[in-house]
Amino acid sequence: MSTILIVILALLALGFVLRSIRIVPEYERLVILALGRFAGVRGPGIVLVLPWESATRVDLRERFLAIPRQTAITKDNAPISVDFLVYYRVVDPKRSILMVDNVVSASLNIATTTLRAVIGDITLDDVLAKREEINDKLRVKLDEITVRWGLKITSVEIREIEPPRDVQEAMNRQMTAERTRRAMVTQASGEREAAVMVAEGQKQAEILKAEGEKQAAILRAQGEREAQLLRAQGFALALRTIYEQAQRVDSNTMALQYMETLKALGAGESTKFVLPLELTTLAQQVLATMTQNAGAAPENAPPISEASRVIEQQ
Repeated sequence: MSTILIVILALLALGFVLRSIRIVPEYERLVILALGRFAGVRGPGIVLVLPWESATRVDLRERFLAIPRQTAITKDNAPISVDFLVYYRVVDPKRSILMVDNVVSASLNIATTTLRAVIGDITLDDVLAKREEINDKLRVKLDEITVRWGLKITSVEIREIEPPRDVQEAMNRQMTAERTRRAMVTQASGEREAAVMVAEGQKQAEILKAEGEKQAAILRAQGEREAQLLRAQGFALALRTIYEQAQRVDSNTMALQYMETLKALGAGESTKFVLPLELTTLAQQVLATMTQNAGAAPENAPPISEASRVIEQQ
């Protein structure tokens, strides 16, 4: 009988021990209440919870609340629908159990009311254009409220903002007009740049053409100048040569040249007579020359009387 009693007591003691032992993960904590009073936060690892103690598990990991679509009125009285996410984590397990009945439900409700308050202070255009600013305002306001519950709001992200249908249609028309305006501006800017580039090209072509004509004119002028210089040098050289040769010609040679010229004129068939003005002087010079050179005259030279007759005949 005593053996059976001992076995029963041993089984009861074993069941009591097994029931009192709790294994707490690293990301959880146990908030212990002993006879209704706070007895501490235990964990992680193996934790012993006595029968007169109650334990509430608290998850310390960062979690999120999906706030369903809420209708809010903007500052300019435009109704919009907004849904967003709230990321939070428990930083004080004791407060999250002792200071609020259900911390998740309370955070959800406070998030919806805070959203309406924040949206009510912003115009519709700002709501659509300043999401990051709205996210920061919501996070700060929610964190100020939930900090007394042992929660830390780490981030707030607006997922979608849906304005009224008429506002959407007006926005679509505005967007179409803005895109048309940008297209026209871009086209005009492209045409202007193209015209400027064409004008610049024509300007450069005209400049290059003028430079080419200038260089060609310069080269032609230089060529003409050099040609004129060469012609002048040749003419001067010819004059100098003639002058040098003329210096060697005496009066006898000139007289003979006159005689040859007159003889050629007399042999022609023309009926015109060309008499030099200095014919008498020329005849005297020729007669004097012939008289002086009578002794040295060549055998085939005509006599003086014949030369005189030739002159008279001429």
